[in-house]
Amino acid sequence: MTRSPVRPRPAPPSSPVKRPQTVSAALVTALLIGLIWIQEFIDQLLPGLRLDNLGIWPRDSGSWWHIFTAPFLHGGWGHLIANTVPLATLAFMSAVRSVQRFLAATFIITLVGGGLIWLLARGGSVHLGASILIFGYFAYLLGVGWWERTPAAIGVAVIAAVLYGGILWGVLPTDPRISFEGHLFGFIGGLVAAAMLHRPRPPRSLA
Repeated sequence: MTRSPVRPRPAPPSSPVKRPQTVSAALVTALLIGLIWIQEFIDQLLPGLRLDNLGIWPRDSGSWWHIFTAPFLHGGWGHLIANTVPLATLAFMSAVRSVQRFLAATFIITLVGGGLIWLLARGGSVHLGASILIFGYFAYLLGVGWWERTPAAIGVAVIAAVLYGGILWGVLPTDPRISFEGHLFGFIGGLVAAAMLHRPRPPRSLA
């Protein structure tokens, strides 16, 4: 009588480890920065287009849709250069875990922040600039740290706070030439995005 060898039962395949989307985050960040720079080149080379008029004009019924264009416009090279590094840094930090969530967060920040600017900001002037996104991404990173409370999320939130915590002064009306409303409402949009995309959902009860 022969005996068949006893072989251990193979272990089930382990689920793939989810790694940060570093390359994808870098690409989407580069596209974002490239977009705002190309826009400014066009605006400077062809001033007749007056792209800055696509900023947000509060409570102007014919330009409500400018909430989707205003974050990508700038009032000159100095404005653009000042925003480029913080925008690139915070966008990359927001996108490195999930580009899909980053795109969703960008839409929410643009919609909520821009919508509040259109509804509540000072009239008689145009509001534009990537500061809407900068403050939005900053708040988004802080919000993700609060809602998830994992070491990675908290660590990223702390890094963002150390690097750019000083920008919070920008939500105060310190200079009439600066849209503090864009800063404040962009920040609120970032918190909304974090709550919508990362807030834990209660478990479903089965009847």
